[in-house]
Amino acid sequence: SLKTLLNSLMVDKRSDSKLGMLYIVATPIGNLNDITLRALGVLGQVDLIASEDTRWTKKLLDHHQIKNRLISYHEHNEVERTKALVEKLRGGLSVALVSNAGTPSVSDPGFRLIREAIANDIVIVPIPGASAIITALSASGLATDSFVFVGFLSKKGGKRRNQIQALEGEERTVILYESPFRILPLLKELIEIMGNRRGVLSREMTKTHEEFLRGNLSEILNDLNNRPAVKGEITLLIEKKQKDDAAALLDVVREELRIRLAAEDETLSSIVKKTSAKYGLPKRIVYSEALKINETTGNQ
Repeated sequence: SLKTLLNSLMVDKRSDSKLGMLYIVATPIGNLNDITLRALGVLGQVDLIASEDTRWTKKLLDHHQIKNRLISYHEHNEVERTKALVEKLRGGLSVALVSNAGTPSVSDPGFRLIREAIANDIVIVPIPGASAIITALSASGLATDSFVFVGFLSKKGGKRRNQIQALEGEERTVILYESPFRILPLLKELIEIMGNRRGVLSREMTKTHEEFLRGNLSEILNDLNNRPAVKGEITLLIEKKQKDDAAALLDVVREELRIRLAAEDETLSSIVKKTSAKYGLPKRIVYSEALKINETTGNQ
């Protein structure tokens, strides 16, 4: 039966200590069926579930026919609740930490409890699952080999602009969270500071009205401006800064110089002459780059 299966999926004991264990359980970001069997097993068997919003978590538990004790744990009570939960863990109780959506402590409450549990030698067990960051990135069509997650930018204008300016030269895909109420002014600031680069706005992921808007940031802004309202939690991805053609060409030349110089089967003058002719660059530029590489690698 499903109940027997879930019971068998409870995480194995990793410690002989009398201390309890803290499970960091990822929950769905929308669709209630986007949860692992292992997560369901843990939620059904721990002594207590610490939840960002007990009403939302109860809805999830009811959907999967799970009954368990719930206690609220959110940004307004995490200081006092952290102390109480650590005491329960030290007393041998097992606790599952969940947020309203996705993985706890990632732009959600949880960091303080995890840090204090570690300080008290409590075993931390991550139960992976849905993530808005990875879900949006996987369907974005933007570069996925390297990215930076920033979360929510500051609500304060000056600080937010400084944060955006720091991201302007970022050579990785940038991922932000934003509320539907602040997305329009944010897009305007992004265009002003970072330029009208490509972006992807994901909204209501895994839900009935899931939507991905792709295009230049100005096109996304115009689309949202033409709507009576913007709804749903938003994950915004921004294309990495593109190098201009000259800079990109110089990168290629540097790489070829490194390979040829490392081979040590040609003279420096020969390497410079051939590379200069191949890429149509002045010999003085190629020679200068070759000298820099030699200085870095210690070649003479």
